[in-house]
This record gives sequence, C-alpha cells and structure tokens, in this order.
Amino acid sequence: MAPSPLVSVDWLHRRLDAPDIVVLDGSWYLPAAGRDPEAEFRAARIPGAVRFDIDAMSDENAGLPHMLPRPEIFASRMRALGIGDGMQPVVYDGMGLFSAPRVWWMLRTFGVRDAVVLDGGLPAWIAAGYAIADGEPASRERRHFSARLDNGAVADAGDVARALAGGTTQVVDARSAPRFRGEEVEPRPGVRPGHMPGARNLHYAALQTDGHLKDPDSLRAVFAEAGVDPDRPILTTCGSGVTAAIVALALEVLGRPARGLYDGSWAEWGADPSRPVATGSP
Repeated sequence: MAPSPLVSVDWLHRRLDAPDIVVLDGSWYLPAAGRDPEAEFRAARIPGAVRFDIDAMSDENAGLPHMLPRPEIFASRMRALGIGDGMQPVVYDGMGLFSAPRVWWMLRTFGVRDAVVLDGGLPAWIAAGYAIADGEPASRERRHFSARLDNGAVADAGDVARALAGGTTQVVDARSAPRFRGEEVEPRPGVRPGHMPGARNLHYAALQTDGHLKDPDSLRAVFAEAGVDPDRPILTTCGSGVTAAIVALALEVLGRPARGLYDGSWAEWGADPSRPVATGSP
C-alpha cells in the first residue's frame, strides 16, 4: 500500500526544520462561518507556514468557485510562494480537517504526489503544546515548480452523467443530508436544491471525529452505511469541490483512490437547467 496521505502533529514537529518540508496553511471557510483565514494566519500559525489561499490559487475566470487553474498559472503562483520541486508540502487548516484536503488534492493533481495532510490541523498542533508563530510571515525566495496536470483526477459534468447512467462508477456527494435532499436553499443564487439522480450521500463530517480522520475500519463502516463500496470506482462531488476532497482523502487512506473529483460540483450541476435534479431520499 502507498504511504498514508495523513501525518500527525508529532511527525511534523520532528521534521519541522527539514529543508525539504514546506508547511502550507490552506484554511478556507464558508461565508456563514464568519471567519477570516488571512487574519487568523497572521494571529496564529505553525512556524514557517506559508499561506495557500484556495481562491487565489484557483481559476478566477471560470465563473465557478475554486476551479483548478491552468498548469502554467498554478506553477507560476507556486513559484511566487517559494514552493519548488522536490519539496514535500504538509497542508493544514484551522478547522482540523476541512479545506486542507482540497489543497492536498490540488497539489496531487498537479504532480506533487508526496503532498500530505496534517491530521487534526492547527487545533491539534496547539492542543499538543507546540509553538505557534504570529505577525507578518517572512518572505521566501522564488523557486522552480513544475506542474503536470493529471487529467484523470478531474471529473467534469459529462463524466458524472456517464457514471450515473452506466452504474459502474459510484457518485458520492459530500454535502449534508438536508442539502442533498433539497430541503435547504442553496447558498449560491441560481443553483437548484437537490442532488444528481442516482448519487449517494455521504456527509464529509461522518468521516471524522474532532477534526481527525477516522481509523480505516471506521471509515469502511461509514462508507457501508452510506451504501458506497470503496472497492468500486468512485467520483466525489460536493457543493463547490472542497469537501469532496475529504471523501477522496478517506478513500486514499483505504488504499482505494477515487477515480476523480467533480471540480464544478453542485455549483455547476445545480445551475445547469439541462442537468436532471432529484429531491428527497434516493
């Protein structure tokens, strides 16, 4: 089995000064959370951490949130952050396990195969009593970064439609059950409530406990309860492509990598009147 995509705070603490380790703060929050990731980064962060802004690293011209940019754009922005080839990124977020998996997925999709997620994130680091830094971070020198897009890791609406029609590939939606059933108004204007007909619902929160990913046996039980078989191909989706990466991370831990992540997710599907929408329980 491949090395785990998760590392502990103790693992990182022992390697924090290693020249090939780069720590990334990938915190991102839903607007309703009322949190400012930039301000929080300056107030408390893991020493030496670099701020990875999901929105700033995405395609601002896509018309959809958080979409992957072109490889050359991603490479340019990584160089500007001082992150280069041969470095191992360790990604964390301020909630424990929320947006860091999206950063991990972005890095892996652009060829950084040894990127890992800090299990428990900043809360676990602070709970362990390890030092934090504050204030303005030190500038970093530009480094050479090569981006090689793994097209197979990125699903589009057509891939999802074919998966739903064919029945061999499962589509797993990481949104909450009320959103999946269409009982809540979607947060983005013009997006219909509901889900893709034939999709399975597995709320990302069921995969973790107190900001830590559950152990493999517990993860398998969660997938089974949701009617999802990790041994069969899976496409992951959510509201805007962030929490779908938590499902992808869990599958990676089980040694059953997702076939792809639907980058447009419900923000795209639910806004497209040509795409079918179901409500209620599947």
